[in-house]
Amino acid sequence: MNGLIPRLTRLLAGPIGALCLVNVTLGSSQNSNFEFNDSHFHLTNNIQEGPPIREFLNMMGNKAGRVALFGVPLQQEWSYRVDGDRAPSYYLHSDAPLYYYSFTDAVVAMAYKSLKEEQQARFDPMITGFNPADMYAADHIRRVLETFPGVFTGIGEFTIHKEFVSSKIPGEVASLQNRALDRLLEFAAQVGLIVLIHNDIDVPFAKEGAEPAYLGEMKALFKRHRNATFIWAHMGLGRTVRPGKNHAAQIEEILKDPDFNHVYFDLSWDEVAKYFVATPEATEVMAALIQRYPDRFLFGSDAVAPASQSKYLMVFNQYEPLWRSLDANTSRKVRLENYERIFDEARRKVRSWESAHVPVEKSNVVTETRTSSH
Repeated sequence: MNGLIPRLTRLLAGPIGALCLVNVTLGSSQNSNFEFNDSHFHLTNNIQEGPPIREFLNMMGNKAGRVALFGVPLQQEWSYRVDGDRAPSYYLHSDAPLYYYSFTDAVVAMAYKSLKEEQQARFDPMITGFNPADMYAADHIRRVLETFPGVFTGIGEFTIHKEFVSSKIPGEVASLQNRALDRLLEFAAQVGLIVLIHNDIDVPFAKEGAEPAYLGEMKALFKRHRNATFIWAHMGLGRTVRPGKNHAAQIEEILKDPDFNHVYFDLSWDEVAKYFVATPEATEVMAALIQRYPDRFLFGSDAVAPASQSKYLMVFNQYEPLWRSLDANTSRKVRLENYERIFDEARRKVRSWESAHVPVEKSNVVTETRTSSH
């Protein structure tokens, strides 16, 4: 213990400490004039294309304060045998397989590092280019942190069970019961990384009234990893995975159980928003649930490589009936404050882990690169 304080003093006095202080500082991103923070944004699409990050900053404008930034971990293969000259750009555009594209993490990191420090403060990059069925996935995450210290805040969005996607990935099917997933979640908890996970609560076109296929496995996963901070994307719903009549009650079972205090839910994706604003009654049910647990929900656009501000804001505007149904304090928590609380804490933890585990010489390279870019 006596040797720990001098070591930390040396680290904080050096380049890693300076890097930590820069990245934990929040800057102007918590300006009360912003309408929302975005916990779920893809800078690139399924063929790794998207707007330059400065162009996206312009789309954020005075609407989005901070954004969790990541690519898409799965590349759509262009198989000439399947698609000919018709190049697919989305996973529903082709019968050809998807494959994991790890370079997406480097693309996001370099885009982030190209920004000025006050611009960087508005982003929380996430690591997503790993195969969750691979025992080496945790090693990929560690290598990304070591290569780009001071950049990342979490992991995800990554997928386990997803309609039309899981079956298109060759090799071992990802599973909530796979030891590889446990290993990477254990590492995420050790570092303090937020975990943004996509896992459908049920199979497509499920029989009404049946227990959701994956609800029990998700609860078991959360209980196995109580030291990790989870955001369950889309509340487990999808394009064809619709909310059953007990969906709100099933989510509330998680929200009210102290064993799941580390689990949050994002309100994202136009394919999910359509359920919650379909009727005044559906909106009322969702609003009542959020009002009872105002600290456990975050807004996320789930926009993918938007081409304009109007396209980026589409999902936020789609949720307008829900925003009107919440009281002002709850609405502000969901749109802004819960993001700030959860991601600020993750930034602090990850920078602290990096200060203790990333070799100083690697941090020197990052610091010199950043200095030369200004």
